[in-house]
Amino acid sequence: MTVESTAARKPRRSSGKRTGTRKTPAAGQPELVQLLTPEGERVEHPDYLIDLTSDELRGLYRDMVLTRRFDGEATALQRQGELGLWASLLGQEAAQIGSGRALRDDDYVFPTYREHGVAWCRGVDPTNLLGMFRGVNHGGWDPNSNNFHLYTIVIGSQTLHGVGYAMGVAKDGADSAVIAYFGDGASSQGDVAEAFTFSAVYNAPIVFFCQNNQWAISEPTEKQTRVPLYQRAQGYGFPGVRVDGNDVLACLAVTRAALERARSGQGPMLVEAFTYRMGAHTTSDDPTRYRAEDERVEWEAKDPILRLRTYLEKEGFADASFFAELEKESDALAKRVREAVRAMPDPEPMAMFEHIYADGHALVDEERARFAAYQASFADAEGN
Repeated sequence: MTVESTAARKPRRSSGKRTGTRKTPAAGQPELVQLLTPEGERVEHPDYLIDLTSDELRGLYRDMVLTRRFDGEATALQRQGELGLWASLLGQEAAQIGSGRALRDDDYVFPTYREHGVAWCRGVDPTNLLGMFRGVNHGGWDPNSNNFHLYTIVIGSQTLHGVGYAMGVAKDGADSAVIAYFGDGASSQGDVAEAFTFSAVYNAPIVFFCQNNQWAISEPTEKQTRVPLYQRAQGYGFPGVRVDGNDVLACLAVTRAALERARSGQGPMLVEAFTYRMGAHTTSDDPTRYRAEDERVEWEAKDPILRLRTYLEKEGFADASFFAELEKESDALAKRVREAVRAMPDPEPMAMFEHIYADGHALVDEERARFAAYQASFADAEGN
């Protein structure tokens, strides 16, 4: 089964599926859409029904496993000095794969810098994600070839880009949708508030997908907001929903419904995927300085990959040979990533001064000359 095939097939009722009743949220807790519990039990939600074949379920599991392996390899490469920085998605695989597989080919994605799983779903080669973090390019893919925009480092600005694109889609009369990803920290940015305003006023066909991993670097969510993030949508005039971000089935179902709502002309929607950042914010961060270990352990028990594996094994949808073959595939992916990164050519040092101003600029010319002299000093030192 290919990676792309999971998104293409229509959902069908799978045999042998056990269902239960939706759990009532604890007192004072917001409603949480969940279709697969941390214990691997399948439950139903009246507003978000989904039926998948065993092939589709295995496909989602494969996506998450391979994405996690790639992410872990990238972290290791940074520790070995091969990358300048890396932002891990560890723990957020379900939110990204579930939402990514809900997209149609003609939908357009505006990511942050952590959407490695969504990039995988859009067919972006994992090795292309690493060029920017190695410092050899500004993004290694053509956004229009996969309808997946380049990674955005500026916090929250991609939501405005997404709204503008969605407004254009609506004016063109297309029935596609746009999805813009951001984190809980970005929700405090003015760009996000402006994006909400414009999307509501112009009824833009966009889904705002907030991965609330509960830590904006070292700042917890409770220091950023007095209400659950999904409830902010009400103040702008469009609906919001909170989904279990460690439940790939719920993320798929909720995002699919939100995208279809946008395509049908009903305007924007905010999806808050309530998840947890298991690792550091980036490889330059040390979460042990501000986060309790018991908190991480608690969320480790809600691991998105483990819960789907439990369900697959319990229902007989996957056997030992499937998991063994997937492990071999993971090893092969990791090897390919390592080799590709180390083979990336270094950019020409003077190239950073090109394409800044169309007609040149005195200050840039001065900086170019000074940097050229600095580079030449190394050659002079070697010659002496």
